[in-house]
Parts: sequence; structure tokens; C-alpha cells
Amino acid sequence: MRAMLTPTAEADMPLTLLLRCNDPASTRDHYRDVLGFTVTDSFEPTITAQLEDSRLIFTGQDLWSLPVSCSGTFYFAVSDVERYYQSIKDKAEIVWPLQEMAYGSRDFGIRDCNGYHLAFSQIEPR
Repeated sequence: MRAMLTPTAEADMPLTLLLRCNDPASTRDHYRDVLGFTVTDSFEPTITAQLEDSRLIFTGQDLWSLPVSCSGTFYFAVSDVERYYQSIKDKAEIVWPLQEMAYGSRDFGIRDCNGYHLAFSQIEPR
């Protein structure tokens, strides 16, 4: 049986990812207007999107000689997942709705404008 890696309060720490995007302007608008992130222009063609302690940096540059893609899900620990879900559920592409997870958190998932899967999670005290 494989162990499932899950977020824990002890392991929470800010993480910044650098990702390729299809179009920095569209990505900026999506993260700001649909997902409610704070978005800043870093330098052409790069933007930084932040939600609480987590950051994503998007670039339009082809730094990896690969298309925009990812085979996983990026998890964001948020302080009030219910409030955040209610604020974006009618604007974002929901992949799975807010639900209690077997590993002790409340999560929901979305797909962003670049096809990346993001999950937003709040650890529930036991």
C-alpha cells in the first residue's frame, strides 16, 4: 500500500513555483479577476501571483523547451477555504467541489487558464 502525501501544519511553508504560461496578460487577468490573487508584473514577460503565503511566478519565455504542462496538482493552504471557495466558484473552472477529505482537510480543485490544476486546502483540527 502506498502512503499518500498530505499537507500538515508542521510542514506548511511558503513555496514559490516558476511556471511557463500561454500568455502573461491573460494569466494576469485570470489570477487577479477570477481567482482573487494579488498579481504584480515582475519584468517582461513575467508576472507574480500571490495568495496568502504562496506565490506562482509565470513567464511567457520558453525556458525549458517544453509546452505548458504539468502532470500534478499544486496545493495551496488557505486560512478560510469555505470563504475562498464561495468567492470563486461561479467564476473558476471547478474540477472538484469543496469537500471533506479522508486525510483530514477540506479541499476543492480548479483548472486555471493554462491548464494547471490547483487545489485549495484547509487543515481541519482533529
